Amino acid sequence: LIGLTFHEAAHAFAAWKLGDPTAKQLGRLTLNPLKHLDLFGTLMIFIVHFGWAKPVPVNVANFRHPKRDHLIVALAGPATNFLLAAAFGMLIRIMPNPGSLSGTMIFVYQIVMYGLIINIVLAVFNLLPVPPLDGSSLVHLFFPARYERQYRLFARAAGFLLLAVVVIGMLTKTSILGAIINKPVGLFLKLFAGL
Repeated sequence: LIGLTFHEAAHAFAAWKLGDPTAKQLGRLTLNPLKHLDLFGTLMIFIVHFGWAKPVPVNVANFRHPKRDHLIVALAGPATNFLLAAAFGMLIRIMPNPGSLSGTMIFVYQIVMYGLIINIVLAVFNLLPVPPLDGSSLVHLFFPARYERQYRLFARAAGFLLLAVVVIGMLTKTSILGAIINKPVGLFLKLFAGL
């Protein structure tokens, strides 16, 4: 929840700084996780161990440079997850070897490790260039304006397709997304924590 909360709050903060007060006016410029939770997305976390938060509303008409600023807002979420992962990684590096830990320190180590992994996974996953993920904003930036309607239809369908891929992967115990993101996740684990 911490990773999702910071991720969504970063979108809201970036939008506000770039001239769009929509998220701030709706109370989304906050680190209160309750403001960012999506009921169905939260239920899915418990059912299939995959979920999501409410998307931060953005009105691109408020931006001075709509396409560029929308991309900056989209990338603010994954960038924040990478910053959190770097912080958790530094903690892992300065903590004693987990084999020498006992009691409460084992629990602390596990929490820090979980924070590291979750934030890397959130960042890498959200950078995939598939709507509604943040990485799709990069694709949209270079998409010809004359195909905007087709892109919107594709974006709507892609969200359901992405959810179907995740659910089918969970039910069949074949991780299609894992095959895509495992290598970059491993690289960032090595970069941030030396693992």
